[in-house]
Amino acid sequence: MVWTLRTRGRQWRSLRPWVMGIVNITPDSFSDGGRWLSPDMALTQALQLVAEGADILDLGAASSRPGSLPVAAGLQLERLLPVIEKIRQQTDIPLSVDTSDVVVMREVIAAGALMINDINALQAEGAIEVIRQTGVACCLMHMQGTPDCMQDHPQYHQVTTEVLGFLEMRWNCCLAAGINPEMLCLDPGFGFGKQLAHNIELMQQLRQFSAKGPLLIGVSRKSMLGELLGHRPVHQRQAAGVAMAFWAAEQGAAIIRTHDVQATKDVLTVWETLRSPSQ
Repeated sequence: MVWTLRTRGRQWRSLRPWVMGIVNITPDSFSDGGRWLSPDMALTQALQLVAEGADILDLGAASSRPGSLPVAAGLQLERLLPVIEKIRQQTDIPLSVDTSDVVVMREVIAAGALMINDINALQAEGAIEVIRQTGVACCLMHMQGTPDCMQDHPQYHQVTTEVLGFLEMRWNCCLAAGINPEMLCLDPGFGFGKQLAHNIELMQQLRQFSAKGPLLIGVSRKSMLGELLGHRPVHQRQAAGVAMAFWAAEQGAAIIRTHDVQATKDVLTVWETLRSPSQ
């Protein structure tokens, strides 16, 4: 299956999933909060992920873990812009920025970001216009509620139907605003207002999502994996994460977002080898 995304006149096209390495420039992310907060440490982590085989990096300056609160645009930019500048001096790897703030979107795109990864699916006032004007790629994610309360009591009548319906609605809003559909990808939002049963059903139904457009999957180290494995702590969830990556690739995912780039790259190499015709 070939997937294609366009960004600022460039075309990303691949027969295999891309690996998106996560660089959290935050003091409070659930898996590695504070480790890469300084620009120099964030650069070190970014270059390490590139060396491990990342195809794209996703930089985030505001944690969206359950219970987290919004981070002001000024603080996000204070964290992001020095890191983007340092990375750009060292490598031309594509950069995505994980933000829902319109001010942040404009500034990081001007600094060189080629993708916006928006957990709010461009619902903020002016967000769609930023993407239309700049021509960068964007990931639209589903979330029930907001990070501060999304895991309190998530409920659905039919989770796959409801999540698909929301993403289709946001996709159509983008198209109606003049955004090229090849600039968009979708994310079901694992762990964002979902119980374990919801997450499992969505994972089982990924084919329905990948049939709509390029699909980004982010489950790396998440609590759904810990719960699935009997409340396994964060540092013991890597194997489960790469197993999910293998499954997602088989279901047509285009991008796998992960903290564990080398392990994910390895499992996708095995997946690609097994799919290739015998010599």
